[in-house]
Amino acid sequence: MNTRRPVAASLAVLGYIVMIAPLFFVVITAFTAGSTVRFPPDGYSLRWFEAAVTYQPFMSALASSLQLAVFAAIASLALGVPVALAIHRGKIPGKGLLEGMFLSPLIVPELVVGLALYQQFMIGLGMNNLTTLAIGHTVLMFPYAVRVTGASLALIDPAVEDAARGLGATPMRTFFTITLPLLRPGIFSAALLAFVTSFNNVPLSLLLQSREFRTLPVTMLDYVQQNYDPIVASTSVLILAGTVLVAVVAERTVGFAKIFGGINR
Repeated sequence: MNTRRPVAASLAVLGYIVMIAPLFFVVITAFTAGSTVRFPPDGYSLRWFEAAVTYQPFMSALASSLQLAVFAAIASLALGVPVALAIHRGKIPGKGLLEGMFLSPLIVPELVVGLALYQQFMIGLGMNNLTTLAIGHTVLMFPYAVRVTGASLALIDPAVEDAARGLGATPMRTFFTITLPLLRPGIFSAALLAFVTSFNNVPLSLLLQSREFRTLPVTMLDYVQQNYDPIVASTSVLILAGTVLVAVVAERTVGFAKIFGGINR
């Protein structure tokens, strides 16, 4: 057993290095004073951060990504919370199979989901790009809502809800006065996870978006294919900083790490 621990620790350190090293190079490159991506950079400057926040295509795409991510998070929660309640509180046969079916979008490649939506909704039903894209993001975020809120719900003692009903509360009143307040950290965590995942999505957005509605990650991908300046690195650092800030605030205020820890229970 002792001989395995150094190997496991070494692999863990190697894994962290593989994940963090590319971020280190991106962050350093974002502060370059040069006009091309080079490492080490030709001096240091904030010029490319100014260029990133004043580049209109990026700002327009940022607004589109924010709108899409907010919609996907809200829609997935509106569908996922009732499903989680039905699975964990309802008397439904085959709950494991049902939950596996609802989590299946996590297993299916996003390009396959996007192609299916394109063929069935856009070609078959004549639906426009934006509506199909919104449905696609909701479908992909739905499993996160079911899984995270379900994990939070599993940590709630059903006896509390039974006590409320025993005192005469209706099921609806019990949900809004007992279950929902206790479930709020899980809902917040699921919303945050769905928002960040939807915002950073590339495969589905690349396949379904239109020229009028473009998301920021895909716009950045198009830009880097035609240009070699560090503006994409600066934009990536700004997105990374925003994501870390939101995660830190959420952890300090809600403690969603405890909810994610309950997923494996």
